[in-house]
Amino acid sequence: MFRDETAATRAFRAARDVLLEHREDLDAARAAFDWPRPEHFNWALEWFDVLARDNDSPALCVLDPRADASADVEVSYARMARRSDQVANWLRGLGVNRGDHVLVVLHNRVELWETLLALMKLGAVIVPTYTTTTPAELADRIERAGIRHVVAEAQTVPRFAGIGGAWTRVAVGGRAADWLPFEDSLQAEDEFAPDGPTRADAPLFRYFTSGTTSRPKMVEHTHLSYPVGHLSGMYWNGVRPGDRHLNVSAPGWAKHAWSSFFVPWSAEATVVALATPRPGPEEVLTALRTRDITTVCAPPTVWRGMINHGLGPRPYGVREATAVGESLEPSLFHAVHDAWGLSVRDGFGQTETTAQIGNPPGRTVVPGRMGWALPGYDLRLLDRDTGAEVPDGTPGELCVRLSPGPAGMMTGYAGDETKTTQAFRGGHYHTGDLVLRHEDGSYAYVSRTDDMFKSFDHRISPLELERALLRSPAVGQAAVVPVPHPVGLWQAKAYVVPARGHHPGAETARAVLAETARQLPSEKWVRLLEFTTDLPLTASGKIRRAELRTRTQDADAVHEWSGPEEGSL
Repeated sequence: MFRDETAATRAFRAARDVLLEHREDLDAARAAFDWPRPEHFNWALEWFDVLARDNDSPALCVLDPRADASADVEVSYARMARRSDQVANWLRGLGVNRGDHVLVVLHNRVELWETLLALMKLGAVIVPTYTTTTPAELADRIERAGIRHVVAEAQTVPRFAGIGGAWTRVAVGGRAADWLPFEDSLQAEDEFAPDGPTRADAPLFRYFTSGTTSRPKMVEHTHLSYPVGHLSGMYWNGVRPGDRHLNVSAPGWAKHAWSSFFVPWSAEATVVALATPRPGPEEVLTALRTRDITTVCAPPTVWRGMINHGLGPRPYGVREATAVGESLEPSLFHAVHDAWGLSVRDGFGQTETTAQIGNPPGRTVVPGRMGWALPGYDLRLLDRDTGAEVPDGTPGELCVRLSPGPAGMMTGYAGDETKTTQAFRGGHYHTGDLVLRHEDGSYAYVSRTDDMFKSFDHRISPLELERALLRSPAVGQAAVVPVPHPVGLWQAKAYVVPARGHHPGAETARAVLAETARQLPSEKWVRLLEFTTDLPLTASGKIRRAELRTRTQDADAVHEWSGPEEGSL
């Protein structure tokens, strides 16, 4: 259960300590930091279990903010190491071997962390997915990812009916016919012996992308790229030993591995997780106020929800606040700063990478900017047509230099050599994101390259229009997509969730579109607006624009803007 340090442990600790030492000096951190690249490394065995020796401090706290704190489930580092050894031994007895692909479909419950550590110790390939996955999505994942074993919530078992294949079935949180109960793992031996060393370049995770604009891709990460790569996220979040870090993200998404696993445990902090599958703003605020949270990360949709709910007084103890997943609009930053005196620090990364860009502690945040290149990342902005670097102030595709490149980089898209080749070319990894760099080296997000569209020969960024819409007090959430136009090819249509207290009618639509038009040149005006009760979001808070593009149009529900000179809709 408890293990001695290895050379890989010491290399990882040394790199981490450089970032902790220079936590408020980005230039010094970038100059001093170097990625550790051991030939063999198993983070669960050679880092977590080493930390767990005689360590009764809390590794994990799973809470329901609707209940009293006395109901929180807290697990120490030592206990977590012991239980993950038991689970590893039990799963091995079921036939889970090194290299096997295992689908994990679990809520935020202690068994999730036990399972992830156990599978890592075994050398299995973890395929996480969210608990709201549809039967069709589950079938697609099982087939495309070559799944041999499934560990799932008992309540999700009916969705697997009719999915063929000889895969092991393990149910968590209840009994299910023909599924093995996870609780049987409590009878297993609690001393795990690995079957050999783990190569650092061996596959560890296979993540499905959010699929906001196309069919989800399978992103493959290794025992190096995620465990070591997430040191950049630890630095950006500002997590320190002894912190209690709350990350609002659903299991199954890469961001959950970022900030509810590797970031806090690499820092020797406590993971704090909400047991409620889809926590509302009041629940998040309650957790911040009552559970001694020191650092928090949440997508802009969650921050926006808390603002609409009413932030109230600043939660005692919260030192660091970050946001990632979608661009953080300046109005959101100012709302939190005005209420709490706290800067929500934006950042940027992808399922394919770890945190690339961020506003780290110690830097003055400029609202609307993602921040600076984080330690270990060498970034370029390239023209998509010529491949040449673009000057400051000109949008270009964000690319990561690959010689030798950061540790936190995927190996490629499993099963899709074409997309892998497209992503890795010309000595760079191409992110597919348009970004603008300022003279001080900070970056501002522009758009996904595949979100951009042309309208009357003008290139339009949906994000720019969404930011303009969100400046209206009548707009709670907004998404812009292109819809066909007989002359201009495409025109911008907005889907708007009205803010609390605003009626979704023609008068509100007229006011929103007129205010937006005052902020934008005429070629970028939003011409169509449709109110909706909610937007289709991924579990990580990203807007599913692909779903909006194919939504059936209700002509009677669409408000059309004919321009301020006509003054009508």
